[in-house]
Amino acid sequence: MINRRTAIAALSATAACATRPALAAEPETANQPLLGQAEHVISIWLGGGMGQIDTFDPKAKGDPKAKKPGSYYDAIETAVPDVSVCQHLPLLARQMEQVTAVRSVHHDVIDEHAAATNRMHTGRNISGTVTYPSIGSIIANQRGAVSPDVPPYVLIGYPNVTRGPGFLGSKDSYLYLTETGRGPAGLSRAPGISESRQARRESLLDAVGAGRSQATAKVLDYEAAQQQSLKLSGPEFNRVFQLESEPDQLRYRYGDEFGQRCLLSRRLIERGVRFVEVSHNLNFLNGAGWDVHNEGIEQQHRLIAELDRAVSSLMIDLQSKRLLDKTLIVITTEFGRPPGFDSGGGRGHQGSAFSCVLAGGGLNHKGAWGQTDALSKKIVDNPVSVPDFFATIVSAVGIDPHKNLYDGDRPVPITDQGNPIAALLS
Repeated sequence: MINRRTAIAALSATAACATRPALAAEPETANQPLLGQAEHVISIWLGGGMGQIDTFDPKAKGDPKAKKPGSYYDAIETAVPDVSVCQHLPLLARQMEQVTAVRSVHHDVIDEHAAATNRMHTGRNISGTVTYPSIGSIIANQRGAVSPDVPPYVLIGYPNVTRGPGFLGSKDSYLYLTETGRGPAGLSRAPGISESRQARRESLLDAVGAGRSQATAKVLDYEAAQQQSLKLSGPEFNRVFQLESEPDQLRYRYGDEFGQRCLLSRRLIERGVRFVEVSHNLNFLNGAGWDVHNEGIEQQHRLIAELDRAVSSLMIDLQSKRLLDKTLIVITTEFGRPPGFDSGGGRGHQGSAFSCVLAGGGLNHKGAWGQTDALSKKIVDNPVSVPDFFATIVSAVGIDPHKNLYDGDRPVPITDQGNPIAALLS
């Protein structure tokens, strides 16, 4: 019996043969994807909407009191000629030779945080028929963990369906924790559960499974995830969460809780985790997080400085361990901010032009890619769609962005017709 997947493949091959000239000579590299050699991704999520005009795409200074559009802060030069950043990013400014601020990312989601968060995690619009996997789950599915003793995907932040595996199933989901002071609660044995008692419980669980005559794919998928959780609950993997084993000077350099999350991400990829998302959601710093409407913008510089300290420390730390070229650092957010100010002196939402950042990963970095107009409102050169940005990330870790995943028999390309930024991969 021919299923849908087989039929599609056969029809595609027939069509290709029919349309190709019989004697056409094609180079061996034709249609070959441009792939990088990074092994890990650390994805830093700035929930709320980082203002590109106040961080990585500064313009002439504005004035919120006079309602004059423009940047909230002064700009400073970086290690890359003609590339400037906000004055509160001095540490990253020195490292911009290993960074590319992609200033021309865009999508059409403006006023809905949840929808934009979904777009920036799955690369697609919300669908009524398909639950698309997050980029973390896609990379987990395609590359797996480097070591069988660790999960492929860890989320340091609050769980959400947008971070999940979608149709890929629970085996490609994440392990999560919400604070660095302890490991994932779900992997910690309850007090009084000894090794022997745990072994008896696992034996009973195995007996229940063995007595079942058959199981659906979903049950088998769940049981595989369950077995992985049991394996990860031991002391060996849980040592990765013991940040107190790091030198005090290094921990201080990273900074407070967000910095400690970044330090933990380095420890996780050292152990073989493939993809780590680190959420920067410590809203108490300015009362609003990155969603700087009204007076929330007045303390935005504290968020920017914390980001600067932690990410620059992460880059230096990875470099010292010869892991920076193997680890792609990604900074994303749901959308950007317009150049004008609202009635309270803050900023609204802007999806038509905003910045995301790539660092390390062995890319051919440019300092900046793409260009916006004088107010960072419109893209004037090298636009990068969300699928294009996703294609760049997956290509950097050796995954063909045009490859199909399958929701049952339905083919679903890894990206929604995205093409990577070739200049960063050449």
